[in-house]
Parts: sequence; C-alpha cells; structure tokens
Amino acid sequence: MVSARAAPQVVVVGGGFGGLSAVKTLARRGGISVTLLDRHNYHLFQPLSYQLATGALAPGDIAMPLRHVFKGRRQVSVLLGEVSGFDLDRREVRFRDASAGSERTLSYDGLIVAGGSDYSYFGHEQWRSVALEVKSLDSALEVRGRILRAFEAAELDPDQGQTWMTFVVVGAGPTGVEMAGQIAELSRDTLAGEFRRIDPRAGRILLVETTDEVLGAFPDPLPRRAAKALERLGVTLMLGHTVVNVREYEVELAARDGTHTRVPTHTVVWAAGVTASPLAAMLAQASGAASDRAGRILVEPDLTLPGHPEVMALGDMADVRDRESGEPLGLPGLAPVAMQQGRFAARSLVRQLEGGSSMQPFHYRDKGMLATIGRARAVAAIAGVRFSGLPAWLAWLTVHIFYLIGFENRIVVMTRWAYSYVTRGRGSRLITSAAGTPPRP
Repeated sequence: MVSARAAPQVVVVGGGFGGLSAVKTLARRGGISVTLLDRHNYHLFQPLSYQLATGALAPGDIAMPLRHVFKGRRQVSVLLGEVSGFDLDRREVRFRDASAGSERTLSYDGLIVAGGSDYSYFGHEQWRSVALEVKSLDSALEVRGRILRAFEAAELDPDQGQTWMTFVVVGAGPTGVEMAGQIAELSRDTLAGEFRRIDPRAGRILLVETTDEVLGAFPDPLPRRAAKALERLGVTLMLGHTVVNVREYEVELAARDGTHTRVPTHTVVWAAGVTASPLAAMLAQASGAASDRAGRILVEPDLTLPGHPEVMALGDMADVRDRESGEPLGLPGLAPVAMQQGRFAARSLVRQLEGGSSMQPFHYRDKGMLATIGRARAVAAIAGVRFSGLPAWLAWLTVHIFYLIGFENRIVVMTRWAYSYVTRGRGSRLITSAAGTPPRP
C-alpha cells in the first residue's frame, strides 16, 4: 500500500493529452496530492509520431519525460506501472510495478482514467506484427526502421526493388494521409541521388481506404483537395478497397465489385480504425457501466461513472452520454477533446473534494480540424473557414508547435522543420538494432 497522506489524493491514470491536462490543472490547486500513473515514463506528442516514423524528427523532439514536466510541482508524484484492476468500492487502483513486476495498490479520493486507444485490426490480430502502426513511440521507430531498411534491401537486390519499394498505408484518415505524404516526400526528395543501383523516386505508395474519399471526417471540399495533393506527390489512392489479408510479403485487397488484388510489399503501415484501451473494459466491469462496439466505456454527461461520482473516464477510451437523450455524443478522438476533458475532470474533482456541487455537463468547444499532406501542403477547417495549401500548412505548423510540451522541444522542432523545408532533408534516418526489420523471403 502507498503510505497514508493528509491531503486528499487524486490518482490520474495515463500521461497522454487528457491525463497530462488533468494533472496540470490539479497541480495549480493547493492542498491536493496528485499521483500520475503510466506504463511509460514520457508523454508522447502523438500527432507527430508519423514524422518520427519517416525520419523528420527524433524521439526526443516529440516526447518529454513526465518527471521533467512536473519537476517543480512537489505535490505531483509520477509512478511507472501498468494498471491491473480497479476496486471502486474500496477506492483502490491495482498496478504492476514496471521494474519488479510486483503488484501494488494506490488509494484515492478522486480518480481520473485517461488510457487512450489503440488501432483496431478488426479481429485480425495476426496482422499486427506485419502491418505496424505509429501510435506509440516504439512502433513509430519500428516503422522507420522498416521503411529505411526496405530501400537498403532494394539497393542490394535491384531485381526485387519494386517489391521492396512498395509501401502500403491502410486507412485514409489524418494519420494515414500524413504518413503516405511523408513516405512520398522521403522517397522523391530526401533519398533521391543517395543510392547507386536503384532510384528511390520509383517507389510506390498506396493509400488504401474502404470509403470513397480521404479525410472523410473533413468538410467539403477539403477531402478532394487533399486527394489531389496526394496524387501530385505520387501517392496512388486505392479508394473503395478493403484489406482482406496481410501476409509477410503481400497485401490482398478487395474492391466493391468483388475483384481481388494482391500487392507484393514488405512494408505495411496500419492507420485504420481504433479500439479503446483495455482500461475501459476494466472500469466497465468494475462499475457495471455499458460499453460501445469500439470498447469505449459510456460515461455520464459530466464524465463520471454511474454510481461513482469520484471516478471519471475521458479521452479516446470513453464516450459521453448526451444529457437530454442519454445517447452517446460520439465526440471525435482528437487531442483537443481529451485536453478539454482533462481540465474539466480536474476542476470537477476539485469542487467535489472541496464539498461543492457537481459541475454542469461537459461541452466540447470545437477548435477546428487540421491535416498535413506534405511540404507546404495541408487542409484546414477552422471557425467555419475552409482552406488548404501553404496557409493551411502554416496554421498546422503553428498549432502543433504551440501544443508541444516543453519550450526546448518547440525550438528544436521549429529548427528541424525549417532545415527540412529549405533542404528537403531529414536528419533522423539512423537505422539501429532497435529498428524493425522487414520480413525477408
């Protein structure tokens, strides 16, 4: 057990956008002890993980140690461990110590759970080892290794060069679009002239999407503009196609008319569909709350669990009920949603701990949507204004620099992007033993 404490204890699970915002808000209030529990010792700026996967940025540019973030906040403790269960009646969180693997327990007066989400392989978990995702730091580094090693393998075996230099990105949401655009720029700009037996510009980048458009959540005409920008970069759009099989050396696609296409490739990046963190199922089982098809726990309009006003779930792992109809609101799985919910949850718990009444229902303030496609190419919908091209790219750049954790990160990333923009180079293209290796025949 964690030692007794005089101040009310709030436990926050998850150091992502929601959890970090909650802890920062709580840390500004006196008289409350806060414990942040995460299985990683860093906060990852996930919206830029694809830049890490394509060599544009280094791990330290988009990740910050959690202890460093809260170094000056003596009332905040950071613990490294993975949650194994919740006892809501006893107000305890069970977790496994990351170093020794032993079971430990945290007691709380208030609990905020922000476990995030993972990509869903729609029941085909065997694809996960072949079709990698870029949602985590480790997987983004593995994707980077596979992409770079694919070009090296093509240089060694030019007869199989086309297969090695075929890259399949599954899912045409923001991550898939950004990933496809970055691979295209890597092969056509950065790597051009660096090889002697192959031409990286001959590489194929296929973007596979089940629906009829890319960036389907964006308003018209932005999906069409994004599609044209991708095609100008050399990305082949496979719209109306569904992945039916992923093997070590090929991807099988099915069109709506029933025809199947087999694409020989060694590098597949998965960016299609999400499923909630397993923490959502743990909370649902402990509280009796319902879950949706994506595994998200259904929470009350004020983000609390039914019958447990001291427990709040937020971010990608939770779906909020509408106050009037009781139906899920279906808020988008975006960082601004999690950040606003984190601040809301923290303020609500402070009110409870101070003996105040419950807050009003959570309301998401939509600040717009942004997606980058490549160098000076992006689309944006902000405050009802829809624009694309260089202005959208500058808006995207400003927003992402602003939200990066740590002033030094902003300076480093701005410098790297300025260098990359002028030279079309990428400074983080080292292949280490930790990087993933594409399957070989």
